[in-house]
Amino acid sequence: MQAQLIALDWGTTSLRAYKLAADGVVLEQRSLSSGIMQLPKTPRIINGRECVDGFELAFDEACGDWLDAQPDLPVIACGMVGSAQGWREAAYCDTPANVANLGNSLQTVTSLRGSRVHIVPGVIQRSRLPNVMRGEETQVLGVLQNLPLETGNNLLIGLPGSHSKWVNVVDGCITHFDTFMTGEVFAVLSEHSILGRTQQQGAAFDAPAFDRGVQVAQSADGALGVLSTLFSARTLGLTGELSPTAQADYLSGLMIGHELTALANVQRNRRDNPNLPSIVLIGNAQLCSRYSRALDTCGFANVTLAEQATERGLWRLALAAGLIDSSSR
Repeated sequence: MQAQLIALDWGTTSLRAYKLAADGVVLEQRSLSSGIMQLPKTPRIINGRECVDGFELAFDEACGDWLDAQPDLPVIACGMVGSAQGWREAAYCDTPANVANLGNSLQTVTSLRGSRVHIVPGVIQRSRLPNVMRGEETQVLGVLQNLPLETGNNLLIGLPGSHSKWVNVVDGCITHFDTFMTGEVFAVLSEHSILGRTQQQGAAFDAPAFDRGVQVAQSADGALGVLSTLFSARTLGLTGELSPTAQADYLSGLMIGHELTALANVQRNRRDNPNLPSIVLIGNAQLCSRYSRALDTCGFANVTLAEQATERGLWRLALAAGLIDSSSR
C-alpha cells in the first residue's frame, strides 16, 4: 500500500511516528525517546547542511527515511510540539471545542528538508482554575470517529497517564475536562519520598494490594483525603500488613482510588444524576487495565478501551485540513 500521510504524536518525553496509508491504515510506526524536553543533541547533516537544532534532529530521525522515499508526503503532528516550548506554538482553541474542526486551525513549520509540518492546536478551558490539553484532543476525535452518533452524546473519555484527563463530550464537542496529576505524583512519591524507601519491585502486578488501596480511598478513612491516607503506604509496611513488593501497587491503587472517587462525586453533581456515565479509556494497555479495575470498584459499570485513537484522530484532522485527498478514506 502507498503511504498517504506521516502522523506524529510528539509529547514531553516521547515521539511516536506513524506512516499511514489510505483510510488511516498504519504501514509502519516508531517510538523514540525524543520528546520536547529531551531532544537529541548530536549534530547531523540534513539536506546538505550540518544541523544542531533538536527539533530538526528528532524529526529527521523519526521519519527522514520515509521522506527520502516520498518527499511530498504531508506531515501532521499533535502534542507538546505545539506548546510554547515546542517547535512552533499552535494557539489553544477554547471550550466548547468541536474536535472535528481543529483541522482548520493548524500551525505550520517548514523543516530543513522543506517538508511542512502541520501542528494541531490544543484546547483550553478558561475558568477560575484554567485547564489545558495538547494531544488528548486528537485522541478524543479518534474515539468519536468510531462511535455511533448516539453514543457520542454525553460521553466521558478517560486518558490515564502522568496527567490523567477526564473529558466530557457532548455532540462532538469537548465541553469540560478535569486533570489529575496522579501518575507524576506517584512517580515522585516512589522515587523521592520516604514512601519509596521500603518499596521493592514485585515480579508481577499485586492485584489484592492494588484493590486494597482503591478500597481505602473509598472508605471512611479515605474521606480525610489523599494527603491523610498516603502515609498508610508506609505504616502498613512497618506493621507487617503489607510486604515490600506489595507497597507500590497499594500506593497506585490508593492514588487512583482517590482520583476516581473524586471523579465519581464530581460527575454525579455536575450531571445532577446518581447514575455514572459510560467511559471510554485511551492509553497504555497495562495502565488502562488498572483504571478499568478501579473504575468498576468505584461504580463506573460501562467501561471500554479504545485502540489507535491518536492515529485515527490525526488522519481525520489531515482530511479536514485538506492535506490528503478525501478519496483516501
